[in-house]
Amino acid sequence: MIIDLPSTTTSKVNQKLVELRERGGAVALGRVLTLVIVTEDGATIEDAVDAANEASREHPSRIIVAARGLREAAPRIDAQIRVGGDAGASEVLVLRLYGPLAREAESAVVPLLLPDAPIVTWWPGAAPTEPATDPLGRIAQRRITDAAAEADPVAALRRRVTSYTDGDTDLAWARLTHWRAQLVAALDLPPHEPVTAATVTGDSDSPSTELLAGWLAYYLRVPVRRERASDAPGIVSVSLERASGSVDLHRPDGKVGILRQHGQPDRTIDLHRRSLSDVLVEELRRLDPDEVYERALHGVGLLPHNQEGATA
Repeated sequence: MIIDLPSTTTSKVNQKLVELRERGGAVALGRVLTLVIVTEDGATIEDAVDAANEASREHPSRIIVAARGLREAAPRIDAQIRVGGDAGASEVLVLRLYGPLAREAESAVVPLLLPDAPIVTWWPGAAPTEPATDPLGRIAQRRITDAAAEADPVAALRRRVTSYTDGDTDLAWARLTHWRAQLVAALDLPPHEPVTAATVTGDSDSPSTELLAGWLAYYLRVPVRRERASDAPGIVSVSLERASGSVDLHRPDGKVGILRQHGQPDRTIDLHRRSLSDVLVEELRRLDPDEVYERALHGVGLLPHNQEGATA
């Protein structure tokens, strides 16, 4: 069910939600969090809403979309309520904000927050330089950005190094989970030798490649070379050098990886690029600070920026 409320107020939106609930429980209670999606009106918000709806099947939520419109327009809220099959296991409130409200979106969002429920703010596109100081970031226990959606993804990720605050995370980090798990598992197998150097190869605009290199630099404390690959998207390969031979994980097609290491048979591994809903589900599983992500960001700061073949 989709209900449009043009030129409305947050009070009227709340009244409509109560009416729907009293009419037959169309809007269920029992939400575990409020997910605030911040974007620009006119941008593609449906991908973000679809991903949030999928995530709501594991994390039932109230989803509030703050879509900022023309700042020069008269103050107005055009709202849309989606419930039932149009909202997954959630209720979705789309607020298109114009005029001063576009600059002060928190004034429209706060009255619609669920009481006593954690708040997660997600910027699926361009994010503030310091998410924790943004008005919609300050009210949240968890702040999710996506460097890959920025105009300059790697530069956006490097800004996260200096702006990080407990509760910050980026979807570029969740896209690394399977890579990190496979590399840790490979190093747990004999021979148990220290890694002396590492090379991470990927698209020059891939923030996940940058974060993976930072994670290795921080935890292995060895030189990590970041190389560009122009013929494949995202992360392409990782090579960890050891005395007996390197550990190589190579994914040339964005789907299937080959793991090679001395003394072990080659292994074929499913390394499909993860969907937006998949990585969002993972990030919504925790509301506490992600210390490993923070250390990976510190590792990004350890990478040499001016070496040949590295991303500056």
